[in-house]
Amino acid sequence: MRDTHHGRPLRRRRGAALLAAATGLAVLTGCGAADMTRQTSPYAAAQGAKTVTLSVQSWVGAQANTAVASYLLEHELGYRVDTVQVDEVPAWDALSQGRVDAILEDWGHPEQEKRYVEGKKTITRGGDLGVTGHIGWFVPTYFAEAHPDVTDWKNLDKYADRLRTPESRGKGQLLDGSPSYITNDKALVKNLDLDFEVVFAGSEAAQITQIKQFAKERKPFLTYWYEPQWLFERVPMTEVKLPEYTEGCADDPEKVACAYPHTPLQKYLNTRFAESGGKAADFLKKFHWTKDQQNEVSLMIAEEKLSPQQAAKKWVERNENVWKPWLT
Repeated sequence: MRDTHHGRPLRRRRGAALLAAATGLAVLTGCGAADMTRQTSPYAAAQGAKTVTLSVQSWVGAQANTAVASYLLEHELGYRVDTVQVDEVPAWDALSQGRVDAILEDWGHPEQEKRYVEGKKTITRGGDLGVTGHIGWFVPTYFAEAHPDVTDWKNLDKYADRLRTPESRGKGQLLDGSPSYITNDKALVKNLDLDFEVVFAGSEAAQITQIKQFAKERKPFLTYWYEPQWLFERVPMTEVKLPEYTEGCADDPEKVACAYPHTPLQKYLNTRFAESGGKAADFLKKFHWTKDQQNEVSLMIAEEKLSPQQAAKKWVERNENVWKPWLT
């Protein structure tokens, strides 16, 4: 399944089982998600109950959004919050049907937007999250500083030997995450005629482990990565400039030969909830923060090993001036 927003690949499913185990979230995937949502998200359908059900994706930035929103809904507005982990496209179905009330970080799904927002009008735009997402190829900054020309894709083959690993079959390695992530990378390597092999770490966690190990040993590496992401705070990385992104340049997944776009991340609400959800709906429409603020919470969850609730509490206590306007 592939979905592109101006050529951007469908956001990847990252460590769903691990996240569910760590946070107690229900996990919904694939066909039948709406039925499963009904079973695992009982509060969404409770008549008259002061509850909100939020969809949360498996990457830590989305988890940070939901943690802070949930904390404020519960502690400042008196709602009970139910969170459900569901893959991106099924989340739109669940949102349309009112099985969840809001998605707080969407990376762009034009087909679903056309169907549900413009067509059925069962989903309403909730405004910008305030964070711009971007996928790209990155090298460690220590390597870029020593070899500035590596940041231009045209020079990557010059460094293929130095970026070779036992897994890359005699070519340079481009490190990706899970094979389930949907990216343009194999097509890019082929269409740009690069002497590289896409090697999958297996998961986001495994990819992070490999990146940290390379950095510890001060080895060069080339990796698919994305921002916002807390790892930049631990391993500074510099983006490699791919051919400039232009409208439609990635529409054909077999012929992609351009960079990934920058995508302002969006919120979406179930239309009925948007119109009659009272203070909760008003709050979620106003929820708006920066990449640095999201990364602050993500870092506490991923590196400091705080629970999402603990991280949210800590951030809320430090940033009253940021979130107070969301409640007015």
